[in-house]
Amino acid sequence: MNQPPSKRKKATSTTFSNSTPANNSNNNNFDQDNPANATITVTAIEIPELSEQEQSDRLLLERKVERAFFEAGKALRELRDRRLYRSTHRTFEEYCRDRFAHSRQQSNYLIAAAEVYENLTTIGCQNLVNEDLTTNRTQVLPTTERQVRPLTKLEPQEQEQAWQQAVEEAGGKVPSARIVTDVVQRIMERTQVTNSYHIGEVCQILAKDNPELRGKGCCWGIVTHVGEFSCTLRTWDTELTVGLKHLKSFDYLPQECEQMQQICDRLNRIYSESLEETVKNLLQSLGKLNRPYLTAMEDKLLNLIELEYDVIA
Repeated sequence: MNQPPSKRKKATSTTFSNSTPANNSNNNNFDQDNPANATITVTAIEIPELSEQEQSDRLLLERKVERAFFEAGKALRELRDRRLYRSTHRTFEEYCRDRFAHSRQQSNYLIAAAEVYENLTTIGCQNLVNEDLTTNRTQVLPTTERQVRPLTKLEPQEQEQAWQQAVEEAGGKVPSARIVTDVVQRIMERTQVTNSYHIGEVCQILAKDNPELRGKGCCWGIVTHVGEFSCTLRTWDTELTVGLKHLKSFDYLPQECEQMQQICDRLNRIYSESLEETVKNLLQSLGKLNRPYLTAMEDKLLNLIELEYDVIA
């Protein structure tokens, strides 16, 4: 018996349906002769709105993620300041390396970032005039240490202004580290002062809130290089480059600068990492003198150390 010819359903247009089919293969009709004319059934998936409690939980968890670097920096600062590492480690640097696999610099970055974060939440960011600088009705704050690091170069009031400007440039969102760096650089260029220091001048280091200068506050050094925005100093134990706002000249006379150069040479010839702690402490105290000479006792002690380590010039 001959089979009757099959009838094919031909659609004249593409149709999207929100109905839920029992079997997609039975509801999607494909015209092999004209693929453009096909009936496609799409299942709509309803996404339920968050309840008030879920919205509250989400905001709380988001805040915890955003504040992670801040909490880490605060904890490290307390561990350092209270010397809670002293029962197992000789120095904070050794403790951070063994316990957290941090270099001393990484820990200092986190500590400095926590201080900046605190500044941003206390100086003025909580009372933003521009309502567009809020996300989900919450204050826009840094979420990583890298975003905050450039701000450590500014004074607290400048930090708050720079952050607001970076948020504006990011369209009201959390700005990237690159945007923050660009803003900070522009601010520093506007406020830059002429470098009036000269080679051979004796300057004091003002560490302030710069983590890279921790332990060098009040040290004096001899200027060995004058840059556009910084000077390179030779101190009692090292050579380092310091920004202009972290320097203060002693305004010594030329003869006094020569005397300090001689003292610096003596200290540098003695210093090494292998020195006993007592000797290091003495050299460090001489490296923080606020006068251009040694007392008779200081000179005797330094002579004794030079003889002991056979470093007489």
